[in-house]
Amino acid sequence: MGQTMAQLPYHYGVKVRIFPSSRQKQLIKKNSDASRFIYNAMNGMNRELYELRQVKLLISLVLQRIKTLEDRLKRPSTGISNLHGWLNDPDLDSLMKANAIKNYRAAWKLFRQVHHAGTPVFHKKRIAQKYQTSAQYAAQISQPSLYNGSVRLLDKHFVRLPKLGKLRFKGWPSRLLTSDTAIRIGTTTVSMDATGRYYLSMQLGAEQPFVKQLPATKSALGIDLNTENFLTDSQGNVVANPRYYRSIKGRLAKAQRKLSRRARRAKREHRSLRSAANYQRQRVLVANLQRRVANQRKNFLHGLSTTLIKNHELVVAEELRSRNLLKNHALAMSIADVGWRTFLSMLSYKADLYGRRFVAVNPRNTTQTCHACGFIMGTANTAKLTLRDREWTCPHCGTHHVRDHNAAQNILAKGLARA
Repeated sequence: MGQTMAQLPYHYGVKVRIFPSSRQKQLIKKNSDASRFIYNAMNGMNRELYELRQVKLLISLVLQRIKTLEDRLKRPSTGISNLHGWLNDPDLDSLMKANAIKNYRAAWKLFRQVHHAGTPVFHKKRIAQKYQTSAQYAAQISQPSLYNGSVRLLDKHFVRLPKLGKLRFKGWPSRLLTSDTAIRIGTTTVSMDATGRYYLSMQLGAEQPFVKQLPATKSALGIDLNTENFLTDSQGNVVANPRYYRSIKGRLAKAQRKLSRRARRAKREHRSLRSAANYQRQRVLVANLQRRVANQRKNFLHGLSTTLIKNHELVVAEELRSRNLLKNHALAMSIADVGWRTFLSMLSYKADLYGRRFVAVNPRNTTQTCHACGFIMGTANTAKLTLRDREWTCPHCGTHHVRDHNAAQNILAKGLARA
């Protein structure tokens, strides 16, 4: 069988749009609901177990319940299925159940390691649907590939999945289909977004790189992210901020007000929102507007990050904590609109993909420091620069600075010191 997905040195993700039949849509919903139920059942048992362990005087009934819950959590696949018989339905993917359990345990592991997101919470029932399965390979297969697993490509237009069968898709990268590298499929996610579009996301692994290593450029670049312009680099180039959300803000607000009115009307008439046709039509319209903005932003960030990584051996950026920045209510919308955190993560994984280096540095004093002499504004009886100060002159050496260009040069210097 060779190496497992975790042991493979190179990984790649592919997301394609799929076009299921009516029957396949029913199966996707059924598996999505079951996945959410299993996750919530484990969460409910853990919460009950925590409460029972707080009991000061443990009577036999409490001790018996604690033991029952502990046994179910040790073997949740059989424990939950035996308790809820409908989970044994032949339409449900057994690997979906295994992935739901794995995801719940991973959420606890992440909480213990990071302590930022909090303990796992119950997953609400939403319009969107999602579940995960895994590609398995028979023991007699010596070389796993895209075409011989339980999740496999049939050709460049069709894929086969457990329980769902044959599905048409579009958008697969052609270079992966013609690659000589043996590519293995790992975790596979089937999802439907709020607009009713279905997608298939695959985790791929291989022993060889998915892209050809780029020639060395011996070029280093520092970038300063800001809301005035999207970024300014250490070479003085400026990338304008496209402000995709602001461009449709008024139109989206009008559509959301209309959606709210239709929700109130359905409530007055004692109709559920799921059966209110006018509400559902308007909901899809709002979701389409939001999806369009998200896609535009993602396309912009992908194009820019790929260009920067391909053209420079080293890219240095400031480490930004978007969660903290969003607490500034005057700038929260602008910060959310630019997608800094997504952009930095793209730079990070694309640097690994193309054999480049990406370094994130502490932004402390990068704006206030003169890159020519190292003088820091706010010291030696000088005032700190404010957001209005777009250009300034160093009081120590007299060098005139464009604020963002100077910051980008300081960021590059910090990155070179760490490289």
